[in-house]
Amino acid sequence: MRTYAFVFAVSLAPTIACAQPRPEIRQDKRELRQDKRELRQDARQTRDDVRDARRFAVLLSDYDSARASGQPARIGDVDRRVQAAIDNEIRESNREVVQKSNEVARDQNEQRRDRGEVNRDVVRGRPGQAADDRRDLRDDRRDIRDDRRDTRREMMDNNRLRGIAQEYGALAGRADPPAVERKRALLVELNNMAAAEVRQDVRETREDRRELREDRREIREDRRQRR
Repeated sequence: MRTYAFVFAVSLAPTIACAQPRPEIRQDKRELRQDKRELRQDARQTRDDVRDARRFAVLLSDYDSARASGQPARIGDVDRRVQAAIDNEIRESNREVVQKSNEVARDQNEQRRDRGEVNRDVVRGRPGQAADDRRDLRDDRRDIRDDRRDTRREMMDNNRLRGIAQEYGALAGRADPPAVERKRALLVELNNMAAAEVRQDVRETREDRRELREDRREIREDRRQRR
């Protein structure tokens, strides 16, 4: 009985092995899941940035009202709210710098994998598959370029937010005309940065949707090549 079971198991082994998806397909599925996570993350980020843009618009309006009132206490109250909002922006920016750096690392891993696929296709004499994988490699290079650009921009914004926090902190509580005007200029800059962040979110969502389409196309190609 044990001998029969062993023979039966051995006879099934090739069938089970064939039923397992190829490593390329398993990797494609992981990338699809990652694409979907990034799109959900994009949606959350957009909601947060729209909320932040509205907050800074309200702060600018309240600052102008306090300035027009000529009451230093009201200006000081808005100063404290502005400083809290800037601190929150810096924390969010810190998280985004890490997130975007991780995206670049994932892009580089995908590029190495696709470069390996191209090399294997050439060695095995599969020109059609090699052409498909070269297209994937070009997409990888573009994704790396886009994500590196986003990382540089986020790091620049992070540095600027820290500079604004330092300058505004030195002026907070002051009601003399030069200080009042400079604080307002910094608030206007914060509003512009917040609006630019929302525009960037729209562009990044568009890029991530394009990457999802590309990865879906890649898994279709890998499944077709398996037949």
